[in-house]
Amino acid sequence: MSTENIKQPAFTQDIKALTHEFKTDAEQGLTQTDAQQRLTEVGPNQLSQAKNVSSILLFLKQLKNPLLIVLFFGAVLSFYIEHYVDAVAILAIILINATISFVQEFKAQRSMDALRDMAAPKCWVKRDGEWHHITASELVPGDLIKLETGTITPADARLVESVQLQIDESALTGESEPVRKKIEKLNDEHLILADQVNMVFMSTAVTHGYGTAIVTGTGMKTEVGHIAELMASTEQRLTPLQLRIKNMSHILIWAALIIVSFILALGFFQGMTFIDMSSTGISLAVAAIPEGLPTVVTIVLTLGAYQMMRSNALAKHLTSVETLGSTSVICSDKTGTLTQNKMQVKQMWVGGEKFFLDGTGYEPKGQFYNHEKQEINPQHHAQLIDMLKMSALCSDTRLVEKDGHYTIHGLPTEGAIVVAAAKAQITKESLLQDMDIAHSFPFDSSRKMMSVIVYDQNNQAWLYVKGAPDVIMSRCDHIMVQGEKHTFNKHEQQAQGAVEHFAQHALRTLAVACRPLSETDLENPDIALETKLTLMGIYGIIDPPRPEATIAVKDCHSAGIGVVMITGDHAETARAIAFQMGIVKQADAPVITGAQLNAMDEQSLFDQVKDVRIFARVTPEHKLRIVRALQAHGEVVAMTGDGVNDAPALRTADIGVAMGLSGTGVAKESADLILLDDNFATIVTAVREGRRIYDNIRKFIRQALTANVSEVSALLFAFILISSTFDEAGNLVVLLTLAPLMILWVNLVSDGIPALALGIDGAESDVMKRKPRPANESFFANHLSHRIIIRGLVLGALTYAVFSYAIEQGFSMEYAQTLAFMTLIFGQLFHIFDARTFTTLYDRNPFNNKALLWAVAGSGALSIAMIYWPYGQLVLGTTSVGFDHLITVIALSALPTLILSAIKKAGGVRWL
Repeated sequence: MSTENIKQPAFTQDIKALTHEFKTDAEQGLTQTDAQQRLTEVGPNQLSQAKNVSSILLFLKQLKNPLLIVLFFGAVLSFYIEHYVDAVAILAIILINATISFVQEFKAQRSMDALRDMAAPKCWVKRDGEWHHITASELVPGDLIKLETGTITPADARLVESVQLQIDESALTGESEPVRKKIEKLNDEHLILADQVNMVFMSTAVTHGYGTAIVTGTGMKTEVGHIAELMASTEQRLTPLQLRIKNMSHILIWAALIIVSFILALGFFQGMTFIDMSSTGISLAVAAIPEGLPTVVTIVLTLGAYQMMRSNALAKHLTSVETLGSTSVICSDKTGTLTQNKMQVKQMWVGGEKFFLDGTGYEPKGQFYNHEKQEINPQHHAQLIDMLKMSALCSDTRLVEKDGHYTIHGLPTEGAIVVAAAKAQITKESLLQDMDIAHSFPFDSSRKMMSVIVYDQNNQAWLYVKGAPDVIMSRCDHIMVQGEKHTFNKHEQQAQGAVEHFAQHALRTLAVACRPLSETDLENPDIALETKLTLMGIYGIIDPPRPEATIAVKDCHSAGIGVVMITGDHAETARAIAFQMGIVKQADAPVITGAQLNAMDEQSLFDQVKDVRIFARVTPEHKLRIVRALQAHGEVVAMTGDGVNDAPALRTADIGVAMGLSGTGVAKESADLILLDDNFATIVTAVREGRRIYDNIRKFIRQALTANVSEVSALLFAFILISSTFDEAGNLVVLLTLAPLMILWVNLVSDGIPALALGIDGAESDVMKRKPRPANESFFANHLSHRIIIRGLVLGALTYAVFSYAIEQGFSMEYAQTLAFMTLIFGQLFHIFDARTFTTLYDRNPFNNKALLWAVAGSGALSIAMIYWPYGQLVLGTTSVGFDHLITVIALSALPTLILSAIKKAGGVRWL
């Protein structure tokens, strides 16, 4: 029985039409024969699984890095000309880089697996008139299933029976309140998921009551399956960091190819041998490419990820560590992310008086205030106390404390009034020491109220009632005002005004009423008893913002980051919360609803999305459209969420941020960053850390590329100025300023080790005062390229000058290369103190990064050791030099940084 044959949505059909459509029976279910045939036809009730890439292919994929490809050809050429040490060293660098990348990608997200885990493993199904406990994967459309409190819905289904059935659909819809279900058909075919109250959906939890339902969708034909399809069809974008590194790699490769081609052509024209040209080409290729770049960037990101984890932000992908630092817009779910997902009583209207109540979560601590916001003792307000006592008794929800943490067992709205009573030291257990509940009439959707019969200390029977204000007030004859009983009509307008006031502030409302009962009354049913009531008061309840999230929103605005609320909740509630948190500045700020989004084409959404900060009653598709529209404006978008419905948008956004405590497994697996404390404020900490890390990566790139420019220019000067000799055969031999492995050593050791210390360098003072970087901004923005080229050329010229002078003085090529080697190394070690700031080294204390000092000292010592240690001389081609010569080149190597930085400081030359 294929669901494609259904002519109209199941929620718009009555039971008779539905059973006819699915060829089933609402009482007996399918036959085993029909069920087996349909299982063969539609397949098992499970989500499709993408084929995983093998580990070997995944590793080989890492070798596609353009920088590694160029190095690989260099290694092959080194083997060909029998420079085996060079070849092995280059191959080792390739394998190290590829392995690090492979390990990170091997830990890639498993979103589909998490979705699959959410399906109920077992369920009750009726076949041939008998109930069977089967694996949920065996369900087919048309099956009759049973739902009970505590179970997970195994498939999408249309209810045929509902007895006080309530289902938590927050993971799909984003709404915090369990949905009260009914069986009547709905007439609007365009209802969003949250309003399809006669349907149940796969992976949602039954919180109260029981019911039966006819399965209408299984596997990929469910709402969860639809989300899985969205996720499977969603391509993850390259992060800004990945894009910048990719673009920079292309630039470096082209630069290397052009330089190598020019030099080889020149060498061929001058009559150089093939082996000499190959050796020169390898040296130039190695010099032009920063071999340590992928490794150092990965290690810097890893250190940053560790630091973020200590601040309760777990980065699943290393590149997300940096991406959050460049985020320009955060799209946040409301429930459980910006709000506490814990309903609280914030205001009360009691007999003509308004009261306010504060507190956090379900902790029974909070202060009461009067209408003038003055602190009061609730015990001095008799009618307020009476209302709280009635509320505590007329409730099935319990407040539970464990290890200092408070939770509720029951409905969130009921939990709010139970906690409000507890804040006045009123609990159901203490009241029952002097009172007794004789009977309870549970809430149901037809009455929209709950009531209990209570005997007080004088053995007087009372009916305490709570429920929807419009229903309660329609049954009230009287109202308590200022401790006196009045006819309801006299103060009806005042009570209605309180309800309207609460609604305007997006507060959910519950009314409380009572009546004394006689012995005769006790014989009547609940419908007869719940009349002639006296209204006691009205609660205003809301899922309040997290206090720290409100501060975090302000911090985001200070950092130039926009905050957008995207929620499945109602527009007025969303607007009130957004205004209260400072997301919008006007109480009547514009809101776009899901229905309005349906009516918009992509161009209309693109035109409006930048001016709207609140989207309400949205679906997963809407969230995707919003994120993509913002990205089309060039925004770097972070999306926070905790539900299954957030998963596609989490994957599509530049960075997905999931809640670690309240988030579903799907949300966590789909995200790049997980907030371990569910604290929106942690995002601000992560933004600061991300910006610091990006700054440090730019500083490392400056350091590394300055070294590459100096290496290439030192070699180029040898060609341009013709530092050459002739071999015994009369062939021209160019005297290379540096040997290939010397260049590798500079790139990996004298640059690499200090660069790691740059990775833990502290943030500069203005890091959170800058606007977010444009997504297309290159690494070389703000004159960084000029600094790299100028500093590199000056240091390269000095390195060549030392080499050339040594040759002219009659020293051997190995001796001259060693002096040039030391000049280049110490020139870079001095330069790193200037590279760690975007101003000059004279503006930042060089001693506040102890790790950098140790790294520079260690790198210098290791490099000196390699020119005196026999094995170092064998590998690098160095030789021992005189101590006086060593001191001289070290002193000379400091001059470029000290002089150029002084000129920049004195003249304010930003590009120097």
